Amino acid sequence: MSLKLGSRGSPLALAQSRLVAAMLAKHSGTDADAFPIQTFMTSGDKIQGRLQEQGGKGLFTKELDEALLDGRIDAAIHSMKDLPTRMPPGIVLACVPSREDPRDGFIALKAKTLRDLPAGATVGTASLRRQAQTLHARPDLKVELLRGRVETRLAKIESGTFDATYLALAGLRRLGLEKHAASIVDAQAMPPAPGQGALAITARAGDEKTLALLEPLNIAEHVLTTKAERAFLQALDGSCRTPIAALAEIADGRLNFLGEVLTPDGKHCWRRRESIALGNDAQESARALGARLGAEIVAEAGPLYRAHFGDNGW
Repeated sequence: MSLKLGSRGSPLALAQSRLVAAMLAKHSGTDADAFPIQTFMTSGDKIQGRLQEQGGKGLFTKELDEALLDGRIDAAIHSMKDLPTRMPPGIVLACVPSREDPRDGFIALKAKTLRDLPAGATVGTASLRRQAQTLHARPDLKVELLRGRVETRLAKIESGTFDATYLALAGLRRLGLEKHAASIVDAQAMPPAPGQGALAITARAGDEKTLALLEPLNIAEHVLTTKAERAFLQALDGSCRTPIAALAEIADGRLNFLGEVLTPDGKHCWRRRESIALGNDAQESARALGARLGAEIVAEAGPLYRAHFGDNGW
């Protein structure tokens, strides 16, 4: 029982892929060596500027998709938030094996929260969502581009190049770097990216051996929450060019959903919040909820959004 796994080469991507290899070893009763990890530099890793100017979602998956389709690997491990909502032909989302805390960590040396930053402080981020949410909450702040690996961005704060940034709490925890977070961002005030904190494993459609090995790793709760969030994203034709946030949580048999869309300058924000009971067809209920709420925002905000941003909107 073995699979060839594919991963980006960053420390975080490798930590996540080793976690999956350990899960596979446990479920199959074999050694983790039976699941070797091949690393790839993706198009997204090579870009120095803003991802949305180069094509957005799919830039961190393209080379892994190609390796899947030509048989160099059997499965690819991704951060769920990097996956396009529409998978390439021949590739399927095989399982959702893990989801860490989906919230953002606020990183700063001289402030505990965004509220504590002085007027005119500089927040570094490459995320349009985080940019828009920051400017919506604090229009007196400056937001500038900050890209790179987790360690690179932490170093920029340590050096004083930026006053603050955000990093996914899930990534910090998987790397053992959670201590660098000055605080955890309130997800009700600033919801995370759809799928944030969740791992996603993709495989070739029809590869029954691989799909059978991966299926036991699925965690039903994470499948439901990410399905709702990705349906919301897809209804909005979500890409890195549109600031979209979504968080679905399950409690007491109900799916609680919060989603929002903003203009990049933070001046406009459209929100939807709803809770539904989960019945027998929970996956379809989750998908339908996210899709409906996303469509409602399109109907409400679409004309204004296009008036501001033209083809950069949905």
